[in-house]
Amino acid sequence: MTYDRLVCANCAAPVSEGRCPVCRANRERLQQEGFLGGLNPMALIALLAVLIAAVALLAHQTA
Repeated sequence: MTYDRLVCANCAAPVSEGRCPVCRANRERLQQEGFLGGLNPMALIALLAVLIAAVALLAHQTA
């Protein structure tokens, strides 16, 4: 999930603005997540669909 869409429960401001210590801590944590941590859900679903199609094609060719 990207932090630009999150709203802080502590100060009710967007997390991307970093108005309070909670926002700043969560913004840092989200920025430091790994490769797939920054992708939105639709990109993850598309990646999963491509992987499933590749496995199905490989299975069909070996059968």
